Amino acid sequence: MELKKHQDQRLPERKGQKRKLEEEIEEEQREISAVEAATATPYGEARKVILNEVHTQVNILSSAFSWNETHRAAAKRATHILAELAKNEEVVNVIVEGGAVPALVKHLEAPPSSEIDHDNSKPFEHEVEKESAFALGLLAVKPEHQQIIVDAGALSHLVSLLKRQGDVHRDISNSRAVNSVIRRAADAITNLAHENSSIKTRVRMEGGIPPLVELLKFTDTKVQRAAAGALRTLAFKNDENKNQIVECNALPTLILMLRSDDAAIHYEAVGVIGNLVHSSPIIKREVLAAGALQPVIGLLSSCCSESQREAALLLGQFAATDSDCKVHIVQRGAVRPLIEMLQSPDVQLREMSAFALGRLAQDTHNQAGIAHNGGLVPLLRLLDSKNGSLQHNAAFALYGLADNEDNVSDFISVGGVQKLQDGEFIVQATKDCVAKTLKRLEEKIHGRVLNHLLYLMRVAEKAVQRRVAVALAHLCSPDDQRAIFINNCGLDLLVGLLGSSSLKQQLDGAIALYRLANKTMTLSPVDAAPPSPTPQVYLGEQYVNNATLSDVTFLVEGRQFYAHRICLLASSDAFRAMFDGGYREKDARDIEIPNIRWEVFELMMRFIYTGSVDVTLIIAQDLLRAADQYLLEGLKRLCEYTIAKDITLENIGSMYELSEAFHAISLRHRHSQLIQRIIPEIRNYFEKALTKPNQHNPQL
Repeated sequence: MELKKHQDQRLPERKGQKRKLEEEIEEEQREISAVEAATATPYGEARKVILNEVHTQVNILSSAFSWNETHRAAAKRATHILAELAKNEEVVNVIVEGGAVPALVKHLEAPPSSEIDHDNSKPFEHEVEKESAFALGLLAVKPEHQQIIVDAGALSHLVSLLKRQGDVHRDISNSRAVNSVIRRAADAITNLAHENSSIKTRVRMEGGIPPLVELLKFTDTKVQRAAAGALRTLAFKNDENKNQIVECNALPTLILMLRSDDAAIHYEAVGVIGNLVHSSPIIKREVLAAGALQPVIGLLSSCCSESQREAALLLGQFAATDSDCKVHIVQRGAVRPLIEMLQSPDVQLREMSAFALGRLAQDTHNQAGIAHNGGLVPLLRLLDSKNGSLQHNAAFALYGLADNEDNVSDFISVGGVQKLQDGEFIVQATKDCVAKTLKRLEEKIHGRVLNHLLYLMRVAEKAVQRRVAVALAHLCSPDDQRAIFINNCGLDLLVGLLGSSSLKQQLDGAIALYRLANKTMTLSPVDAAPPSPTPQVYLGEQYVNNATLSDVTFLVEGRQFYAHRICLLASSDAFRAMFDGGYREKDARDIEIPNIRWEVFELMMRFIYTGSVDVTLIIAQDLLRAADQYLLEGLKRLCEYTIAKDITLENIGSMYELSEAFHAISLRHRHSQLIQRIIPEIRNYFEKALTKPNQHNPQL
């Protein structure tokens, strides 16, 4: 009866507290609305308003540190307002400048217990600490504030808040509030330690790692996630922290979390494990021994793309050096989901899956399996990416696949060789990797690999036949050229490409023939200059531009060049027509040359007087034009030889135009950008070259 009476007496008090709480909430909302209005005003004015607001709340926190209900309500409201302000990154600096950090740090701990009211009530228990931790975590997002907060003594208080997990078991009714404060404390530690090595170490020294590991076992998933997030940050590039996390027996719980249905849980767990094993072979072995491999592979099929990405990265780390582990990863079903991820619209997913496959592809046992499961084509497509890291990961994977003879035919039949040759690669390391891949393929074009390729060139669909022929033109040994291009009709396929309506196929065929020509024979200066159809009279070097006995003068760029008719008449039909025919130059003493530069004309005349001349690449094209104009076949061949040595895939088209314009026959044979009307000539050229006695192997 007394108990009921006592309860009845407290009812009005409870109603009064409810009304009071409602009033406080309304007041908070008014103050927050005022702050929001302030941030919308012009910057200079808004800054003053916000700074004044911060000073107001800091003063409240400095004077309201007790269990007095009014003080606690004021502190709760002040910390909440500062946290709301801190959500706007643009005003974070103003909050710190206003002295909020020491005031917030002070309220991370509860007031002294000696001031507890006589009825043992603790108004807003955990609420002030939660809001303080939340506000400090938001301020710590900016790296320049991290050390300020730590120097103010925040870490020890935050670690103490983590240890409040025992309060949940003592007072179940208050568990939600305790969970919230623990979660905010873990989040604050995460932000404070982000990319700050010294603060990561301080957290360990303050004893923060053991309670975080214990929180992984919490029933509240938000707390689990927050604790894992903090451990993930603390483990990154800090070996001492890694070791302590493992020593605290975190691995079994983290591996269980990998199997969670909550995407946020397994994402954080796989992130922690990834940071633990990074650059730590010992921990990697412990993680694998604890059974992490299968659940990590399972995450490749997760609906959470972040978890998929982290799982692929982790598998790549598992596969770094341990060959047995590489095989186990493939055996347990990782290849198919990784190949599917290569085709994801998410760039990071493609990058991480290519990274994992690249590591796996360095093991002989895995190479054929990755290609057989369809990995080649999507990896080749990734070479077109404008992302340098993604491009390199794909190139490294292809380098591994090219090491297995069973993959070579597939590599070539899907157009992999042309893809590697045509690609525009961003970094030098990728270019080097591609060059090594082509070299690997070239080394395997013999024996059963070559026989399979010849079989494809006979029976496969036309597109595949052409790809094989083009690839073999680039990669085959000179000893095998006759067997490939004459006996197995490879030459017909290459020449057929020149007649294609596709410019790309024309170019592929032309380049392939160019490569084949390089392997077949090399021009030499001796071969380049055939005997002249007319007897030669060489007056010698001493008569070049010499007035002695000169009977004709050429005017070149306004300068006189002395010459001798007898030498010119014997040099070419063009000069013979000039001086013996009905042209006005026949009896002229001075003849103007309007379209040739002095340096070019002088070099041409030096050839006429001596029969030889050094032709540099700089002047070769202009000299070729002059030699063609004056019908100097020997000089033309020398120019063609010089130009032919400089033919590249970039200038091949212009070189052909040059050969056509000036009837440069040997130059025409040296390049590949040919048009339909000279295909028969190309065919004859290569048939003769490929059927002549083999210099490398006389028996062929």
